[in-house]
Amino acid sequence: MKYNYLGRSGLRVSKLCLGTMNFGVDTEQAEAFRIMDAALDAGIQFFDTADIYGWGANSGATETIIGNWFAQGDNRRERVVLATKVYEKLHKPLYGPNDESGLSLYKIRRHFEDSLRRLRTDHVELYQMHHIDRRTPWEEIWGAFEGLVNQGKIDYIGSSNFAGWHLMKAQAAAKERHFLGLVSEQHKYHLLNRLPELEVLPAAQDLGLGVVVWSPLAGGLLGGNALSADKGTRRSRQSEALVAKHRNQLEDFASLCGDLGEKPAHVALAWLLANPTVTAPIIGPRTVEQLLDTLRAVEIKLDEATLKELDRIFPGPGGAAPEAYAW
Repeated sequence: MKYNYLGRSGLRVSKLCLGTMNFGVDTEQAEAFRIMDAALDAGIQFFDTADIYGWGANSGATETIIGNWFAQGDNRRERVVLATKVYEKLHKPLYGPNDESGLSLYKIRRHFEDSLRRLRTDHVELYQMHHIDRRTPWEEIWGAFEGLVNQGKIDYIGSSNFAGWHLMKAQAAAKERHFLGLVSEQHKYHLLNRLPELEVLPAAQDLGLGVVVWSPLAGGLLGGNALSADKGTRRSRQSEALVAKHRNQLEDFASLCGDLGEKPAHVALAWLLANPTVTAPIIGPRTVEQLLDTLRAVEIKLDEATLKELDRIFPGPGGAAPEAYAW
């Protein structure tokens, strides 16, 4: 495994981040344990989760599974750079109307303690805002996070799904408080969605934020099986319209990967890793076999000709704003 610094921080994380969203949903606890053990054995020590994972009535289940895994000992907790998130409304609210989606000081403190309980730990390396809160002022948000940092319960703070100008506003408010602020932004970015190149990636680069990518395979469209999915299955019905929309691109992509002798999923991840602003894409294996297969992506080096061909197949917005659409 290879490692990157998380943005401008001194924290080193694996170039693949283990996403745990499937744990407790499509992946039972026993297999989740095997996946996490295999990840550590492979050098993947950056784990991402969220308080909402498990979803619906099962929200919080994913953190509980990770906590149960930590409880087995053998320095599992000490070897992991753990990231979780706060913002969403959970299915079984404990705090009445203050459980609504948002980032109030009241909610952050209480939901963080609930996450610690489920995760069976006393600290989190990276605590992330799952979404921008347009209602709560930054003075309140940073006050909540500063308190947790000063108590030694959080090492670093990240954001997720922020626009470029949200990142700038957040960091300007942190600077006024002489506070480090954000070190990372978790964002949806892949070959079929290059819109972040307009403003989010340039803002992150300017601010020294590491970009952690979610949905790097476009929900499976770039994984190599979308064109041959069995019709009639639930998953295929959900993606049929997207496959039809992008069929020509996906066929050209499959042909290019065939010429390279590499799997489409590996090439899609390698393309992300070729971007110096990207710290790590989040992979979401459902089995140990899927996890081990994905390791190949870190070893692939795409040459200029291949990168140009990918730009032809999946054209971006033309670069950063405003040059992408003006002068």
